Amino acid sequence: MSLSSESIKAKAADLGFDLCGVSAAERHPRLARLAEWIADGRAGDMSYLNRSLDERLDPRHVLATAQCVVSVASVYNSPQSDDTEEDATGRVSVARYARGDDYHDVLRTRLRDLVAWMAAEAGPGFEAFSCIDNGPIQERVFAEQAGLGWIGKNTCLINPELGSWMVLGEVLVSELLETDRPGVDQCGTCTRCLDACPTGALPAAYTLDATRCLSYLTIEQRGSVEPELRSSIRDQIFGCDICQDVCPWNRRAAVSADPAWVARPMLGGSRLVDLCALADAEWSRMLKGSALRRAGLHRVRRSLAYAAVHLPTVERERALDALAAQPSAHDTHVADAIAWARGVRS
Repeated sequence: MSLSSESIKAKAADLGFDLCGVSAAERHPRLARLAEWIADGRAGDMSYLNRSLDERLDPRHVLATAQCVVSVASVYNSPQSDDTEEDATGRVSVARYARGDDYHDVLRTRLRDLVAWMAAEAGPGFEAFSCIDNGPIQERVFAEQAGLGWIGKNTCLINPELGSWMVLGEVLVSELLETDRPGVDQCGTCTRCLDACPTGALPAAYTLDATRCLSYLTIEQRGSVEPELRSSIRDQIFGCDICQDVCPWNRRAAVSADPAWVARPMLGGSRLVDLCALADAEWSRMLKGSALRRAGLHRVRRSLAYAAVHLPTVERERALDALAAQPSAHDTHVADAIAWARGVRS
């Protein structure tokens, strides 16, 4: 039996991955910036990044026998990703990757099948470690090194043919494989992503301040959001796509027909008032198997309260009353968000 880069790419395509490439499992120079980024305080509450820093800086700390990293990508841009109704007033936005099934579950299953196939092809002695973004591998760096695209000024991986609406996975393998040429930066002089960010989370090209990013604030931020940033949460109740929406490379972005990414009911452009009125029990059912589980009900409710301040007065009060009537409103940070929202413009 034998294992080759070309055979791995063919199998990855059979399993539903849109891209696959191979890079060396080594300490790439770009990885050094991660330690500096954390030291500068730009990681916020994401302390797990520092705890796994050694592994993130060198994949051989994860798998001692690793010689190569197989990087894969799946396009999650669904035909139903965007609200097509003309009246978008009072509608909420959920990051595109989170509107369908949880990509962790989808990719984990496919990666497991890929690793099993590789093990059978390679024979005895083969070792591998697979993960998605919840593992200790800096996925974008290795995806760039594997030729899947380049890390753009908005810090997202951009592929010149497919765009940036992709989720990534990787497999460390003990096999020595033919590697691909790294992706080439094609952002040029464009600064649309930096200019469009409403919170200044992109203070410079290729630099993200997570503590100001709407994705971080609506998903990772454990406590209440700083008052100066709360009003920036307008319709984004989970994640933010602004820097990708404005990217020219997404004008003709690939669209996936994979049913896993089709938006679930209520996650494809629902009205904020309706989501505020949705009972906690119904929310819990809707979060099952969804990437929104990362934030959980309380953080979603907190974001809904922040976003409600942008509604007309009557609708705002209806939304806040509905939130306050749910058991989740007893959470300290949800209650604080509701109280703050009631005080705005009063």
